[in-house]
Amino acid sequence: MWRFMALATSVFERCDDSSGTVIGIFRQACADLGQLAGKVRPEPQALADTVLDALQDNGYGQYDGLIGIMAPALGDEGLAALKSMAEELGRSHVPVPPKDQWKAVGWGPGGTTYEHEMRARERTSTVAMALKDIADAQGDVDGFIAQYDPKTRKVPQIAAEIAQRLLAVGRAGEALGFLERAELGDGMRVSLAWKDIRLQTLEALGRGEEAQAFRWDCFERTLSDSYLRAYLKRLPDFDDIEAEERAMAHAMAYPSLLHALQFFLDWPALDRAAELMVARHDEIDGDYYEYLAPAAEALSERHPLAATLVIRAMIDFTLTRSRAKRYRYAAEHLVSCARLARDIPDFGAFETHDAYVARLKEEHGRKFGFWSLTKA
Repeated sequence: MWRFMALATSVFERCDDSSGTVIGIFRQACADLGQLAGKVRPEPQALADTVLDALQDNGYGQYDGLIGIMAPALGDEGLAALKSMAEELGRSHVPVPPKDQWKAVGWGPGGTTYEHEMRARERTSTVAMALKDIADAQGDVDGFIAQYDPKTRKVPQIAAEIAQRLLAVGRAGEALGFLERAELGDGMRVSLAWKDIRLQTLEALGRGEEAQAFRWDCFERTLSDSYLRAYLKRLPDFDDIEAEERAMAHAMAYPSLLHALQFFLDWPALDRAAELMVARHDEIDGDYYEYLAPAAEALSERHPLAATLVIRAMIDFTLTRSRAKRYRYAAEHLVSCARLARDIPDFGAFETHDAYVARLKEEHGRKFGFWSLTKA
């Protein structure tokens, strides 16, 4: 099985694995290798040697997770040996050839990158990843933290990983410290991992009210229905009804129309979604057909006017921007509008279907590629 895994690099160099099929095969083989090692129980030092060699040939990620996979077979002795060898590898230096033999392998803002420099970086990365995985396998939280410099520990994703491990060993106060020292930047883009582990940490510290306030804040920023559901679940009876109504009002006024629409569809609150489309119809960007087409379908049965406005936005965008590749879909959408019109007793301030078609012909009458696909 080790010999099979050793084929990975040469195979990847000769194929296009955009489908992920090949890496899937090798990662399954890697998992199988761990099961085999658990049965065979090779000598720990020898297994540690083999694992470290493999990690230095992991250019395509075929050995990702190998240490965790091999931890049961390595045992305490093998993990200790592997840690010692990895640390020794980190202290060693990649040989630097005479300058006239330097081989350029890349160029970037920092200038030319040479082969020996690239190898040194790869070795440093391999050692750091190995020591983190060893620390995890040994349950050594401080060893895991030590692999990150103080600046990197402030990256939200890294802070979340550290906090998760501290929380697991009952060190919630320290976990919260790492989370709060993270440099969040734009709160809209903070990772879900950071948010979720912060909530878990607050609950572990008995700070339930603060956790509730954070859930609401997360909802207000992102319109994530999971945070709202978690928030409502923890409210007393009847308070949740008022809070849900407040949440619906917030979503109606949310700056991003598409986010608001998706929230109402996911909740689900189709009446609200329809109200949103009617009230803010002039904000509908017909380019986002991947969101709008399912929305129109969801609204069509009970809210034909709102569905029509969504469909018209896609048609208008296609014709105004002369997106010829979408003409066939726009023609199908126009047929859908005609069908929906039969269920709309009053268009109110909006054009009737006949008036809408007349305007399209007036504004886009020369787009014969579109009209040839319609019966209008």
